[in-house]
Amino acid sequence: MRNNNTDLFQNAIDLYLTWLELDKGLSKHTVKSYHSDISQFLKFVLKKNVKNWESVQSSHFDAWLNELGAKKLSKQSQSRKFTSIRSFTKFLIAERIIKIDFSELSYRPKLDKKLPIALEVVEMNKLINAAQSDTTYGLRDYCIIELMYSAGLRVSELCQIKIEQINSEAGILRIFGKGSKERIVPLGENAKKALEAYLLRSRPSFVNAKTDTTVFLSRLGKGLSRKTIWYMIKRYTEKALIKKVIKPHTLRHSFATHLLEGGADLRSIQDLLGHADISTTQIYTSIQKARLQEEHAVHHPRK
Repeated sequence: MRNNNTDLFQNAIDLYLTWLELDKGLSKHTVKSYHSDISQFLKFVLKKNVKNWESVQSSHFDAWLNELGAKKLSKQSQSRKFTSIRSFTKFLIAERIIKIDFSELSYRPKLDKKLPIALEVVEMNKLINAAQSDTTYGLRDYCIIELMYSAGLRVSELCQIKIEQINSEAGILRIFGKGSKERIVPLGENAKKALEAYLLRSRPSFVNAKTDTTVFLSRLGKGLSRKTIWYMIKRYTEKALIKKVIKPHTLRHSFATHLLEGGADLRSIQDLLGHADISTTQIYTSIQKARLQEEHAVHHPRK
């Protein structure tokens, strides 16, 4: 049972979560992540006998961040939780729930610089070939892998694609990314053929009375989950005898890396990926440099 003090905290959280979903247009999964982080912080400050958000101080926030570090939480998770609370405090200021931002003077945990994994072109072809099949499930799975690589989609974007977002004649997809931001992505010829084959010869087998216009369906006629696609890609990775640990996002990394290696402009890649900031896209130049260094080390006579 919540007491009055807890209610004072929770009311502001509920207001914030509603704002994230309705005004910011964030996905339920993202809102759930914010809720989890803020709830963890709330649990911590309640132990400090703090009575409301106005009473929370920067020392409380710093102590919580230190506790996360002491628990050996990954730097990525610490950084995400830091962002969650920083975003929340800005909301509290805007709503005049607090007057002083208790997170303003705190420092974000420094991330370990880790380049994303991307497949070589030959590895990507092996994965695609491993998924190719004329069966109902094979047509679906092959289409998913071909489409994610051809269009550089996030797995969440792929799961949410509706039939009305496809323009086969023009060879484009309307994609709604983070914050419901819309972008147009072109379909490569192979992806276009795979999509047409799936829609004509495979998808009808999954449809039932409760099915909506979601493109990629499970055997129950519902949209595929991200977890299902993760397992599917893992299965075909093993079938292709690829030793790297591949996740759905690896296909997006490979899409961007191969475009850059092929001479595509960084700004164009930013638009295709739907990155709000060019600095996010620039990570792929680091991958390219790392590969060049590796090639030099292996093949140059004066290594």
